[in-house]
Amino acid sequence: MAGRDILIGIDAGTSVIKAVAFDLGGRQIAASSVPNRYHSGTDGSATQSLHQTWDDCAAALRGLGAKIDGLAGRTAALSVTAQGDGTWLVGRDGPVGDAWLWLDARAAPTVARLAAGPANRARFEATGTGLNTCQQGSQMAHMNAHAPDLLDGAEVALHCKDWLYLNLTGLRVTDPSEASFTFGNFRTRHYDDAVIDALGLTHRRSLLPPIIDGTQVTHPLTQDAARQTGLLAGTPVSLGYVDMVMTALGAGVYGGAAGDVACSTVGSTGVHLRAVRSQDVHLNDEGTGYVICLPVPGIVTQVQTNMAATLNLDWVLGIAAGIMSDMGQSVTHRDLVAHIEGWLLQSTPGQIVYHPYISEAGERGPFVDAHARAGFVGLSAGHRYPDLIRAVAEGLGMAMRDCYAAMGPLPGELRLTGGAARSRGLRGILAASLNAPVRVSDRDEAGAAGAAMMAAVAIGAYPDMEACIAQWVTPLLGQAEPPDPVLVAAYDALFPAFTASRRALPPAWDALAAARSLKGPWL
Repeated sequence: MAGRDILIGIDAGTSVIKAVAFDLGGRQIAASSVPNRYHSGTDGSATQSLHQTWDDCAAALRGLGAKIDGLAGRTAALSVTAQGDGTWLVGRDGPVGDAWLWLDARAAPTVARLAAGPANRARFEATGTGLNTCQQGSQMAHMNAHAPDLLDGAEVALHCKDWLYLNLTGLRVTDPSEASFTFGNFRTRHYDDAVIDALGLTHRRSLLPPIIDGTQVTHPLTQDAARQTGLLAGTPVSLGYVDMVMTALGAGVYGGAAGDVACSTVGSTGVHLRAVRSQDVHLNDEGTGYVICLPVPGIVTQVQTNMAATLNLDWVLGIAAGIMSDMGQSVTHRDLVAHIEGWLLQSTPGQIVYHPYISEAGERGPFVDAHARAGFVGLSAGHRYPDLIRAVAEGLGMAMRDCYAAMGPLPGELRLTGGAARSRGLRGILAASLNAPVRVSDRDEAGAAGAAMMAAVAIGAYPDMEACIAQWVTPLLGQAEPPDPVLVAAYDALFPAFTASRRALPPAWDALAAARSLKGPWL
């Protein structure tokens, strides 16, 4: 290992595939990225080429090598994390079609059928995870009923990071996080036959790969992968956990009193996590959310996820951009983002409810409804565009609070990553929504860092994850920003209106879905 002073974290997200280099102390050295590509269909499908994904990952690693002299010889290990859920089928001769992504909504009727079944609560008690269209279990159950040839032609069902690990090492394996929240038990971190049976997939059990823990075992980079990536054959490769918990680990979800610290990634989607001991997990009556293992013995994250977060802001800003374009004045998204702080100052808090369910796949946290859609409640003739901007931003805070309330008591501190972390106004809204101080990590690439931290422990650079966190995470946390008590009072009053209207709207969402499905002469 002499001269091996670099760890590489690969984070293959839905928008971009990144390769990031860190020194052994956690300092980021350089990053390389390639845009990710997937296809959305009118039938609710969202698919991605497996071959293209590996080619793009290899290109990102080659790009990193172009930025760092001697990268191959200096790399002590690399680790890979990626977008979660979805179904990446591989047969004897390679991929079986394109992957179904977590964005794919085709399994909605199968989710409704399974969720109403007598075995679903027992499945939830084991996995800690509510059924939704994003998950591999739901998607495989749907394939089994409607496209069995896909499963018939497969030898293994992988996730995105597992597919990349296969290309890096030649091994068909998965990790404890995705295995247990989809097909297993978060307490044992192994598959659970009762869960697999509840999904109607017992006869497909052979498709599930072996489970390995990337903090305890690595496998060597193959000759072929070395040729494609520019790294050295034999370099240790660690299989990271799913990107949600890798990002949270890198941003500081594990620290302080158990369960008192939370971490939210408020980017295109919203991911809200808190680290707890496995015996302290709160399983809600609605049977929603995820329980995802951390690469720390006995510690898991409780998770609730919003299908859309800052995508809602993109939408409301896009309305303004479209109007201005129609009037002959072109503006960029960046121009409009720069005005958000000013618009927030021109508006009054807590006047309008906005439900941020802008995704065409509906919502999955803290409730599951493929028909859920965004909307305003409480508009009057006196409201103007700044009021809409504030309502959308407050909707993100209310949805976050809704998610954390489903996990138990609200957290005492929020650690924030994602696009919203860059805006002081948005940080203030999120802090006040939870009545908790906010801290932002200076870590640019938290997901890749979380993966690299697993590699660091696996090769013995640190004795355990706690020691790695002390050097890689804690020093990068910014000062706590306390919530504004005036905003806290406003949002305490707004939240009951948010939840009451959210619970009343499902019949309207169902009726709108039925109306959209009509093929009348007006279409």
